[in-house]
Amino acid sequence: MPIPILIQAVQLGVSSIPYAWPILKVAPWIILIAALKYYFGGARNTSERLMHSRRIMVTGGTSGIGAQVVLGLAQRGAQVILLTRQPPSDLFVVEFIEDIRKNTGNQNIWAEQVDLSSLHSVRTFATQWIDNTEPRRLDAVILCGGVAVPASAKKNTIDGIDEEWQVNYLANFHLLSILSPALRAQPAHRDVRVIFTTCSGYIGAKFELDRVKRGMTGSFMSKDKKRVIKAAPKGIYALSKFALMNFAFSFQRHLSSFKRPDGLPPCTRVLVVDPGLTRTPGTRRWMTGGSLWGLLLYLITWPFWCLVLKSPQQGAQSILYAAMEEEYGRGVGGWFIKECREMDLARTDVRDEDVGKRLWEFSEKQIEEAEKESAIKRATEKKEREAAKEKETRKETASGKVQTPGSRRSKKAK
Repeated sequence: MPIPILIQAVQLGVSSIPYAWPILKVAPWIILIAALKYYFGGARNTSERLMHSRRIMVTGGTSGIGAQVVLGLAQRGAQVILLTRQPPSDLFVVEFIEDIRKNTGNQNIWAEQVDLSSLHSVRTFATQWIDNTEPRRLDAVILCGGVAVPASAKKNTIDGIDEEWQVNYLANFHLLSILSPALRAQPAHRDVRVIFTTCSGYIGAKFELDRVKRGMTGSFMSKDKKRVIKAAPKGIYALSKFALMNFAFSFQRHLSSFKRPDGLPPCTRVLVVDPGLTRTPGTRRWMTGGSLWGLLLYLITWPFWCLVLKSPQQGAQSILYAAMEEEYGRGVGGWFIKECREMDLARTDVRDEDVGKRLWEFSEKQIEEAEKESAIKRATEKKEREAAKEKETRKETASGKVQTPGSRRSKKAK
């Protein structure tokens, strides 16, 4: 059909074809927009691999990029363990898992409760996982969980630590530090991968650990001492991503230094992945500033963001590539992946061993102090609950609502 139309245009002129000129005027713009959309969509994962029998942990797997990673792994037959903030019985988690199972035909999807904003929750899960006579199978850990909090909504976690610092970095450090024996104990022939998800925000980070001392998010008096100003440390998000990447390479050195009893080389390899700018719920929350006016502005400018930002499915491509590409199943590990290929880091100090040592020691000390205070707090709350319960029982006994053994009322009841 296009050939007769072209012949007519040549013989009789373009004007002889209905709507030809409007189409020719609009077509270049449509082609340009389509080309830009394809370009900003990034690279596509071309490495396909069957993932049957492979057991993979995923944090942040119920929304955004993480949800698409879980869907992609489930479609390829992987056993996926979702580490979720809510308990497995939560209605949202139950329905999410059922949807994944129905859409993929893969029933090997389940959830475990791990709240990254609670170090106690992380320790509870991780210690239960490694508390096994024979090490449980674990083929990969994919860390997609993270938050980007607007300045107006910054807060501390229940451990008294800045939310972005703990969720984006410290909880991952805590989780992998405990799980490292399980990773090192996997058979030498097994291809085990730990995938860290980061973003380009690490480039502008300043390595100043004083910013993340516990309790920094709070209030202080103004210079004239007439009003209280709410404030939060700046640059924590970028620092958390820098710390996560630095820990990733330190963790690879930690795993590689382990001498296996069988004398074979380590089987666990670390990869750091930058999925690119993506339209995730966290990105939208950060862009809108957590306000209705910000949301209105985002909705007005949505066509632009739809053009230049990746969809969650497109953002998941580099992570799926890192999880499936065969060449990363051998070698020494410690690769940085972006747009489905290995790239150089924008900062050399990300791999600095001295920086990594300082960060590791700081993180261990911070976790130790936070967990001590958390344990004291839980013990105090438990005593208060027991005291309140005992008081209520005595009150009921005194009013005659409770029949104590040996009382006349209890004997009469018999």
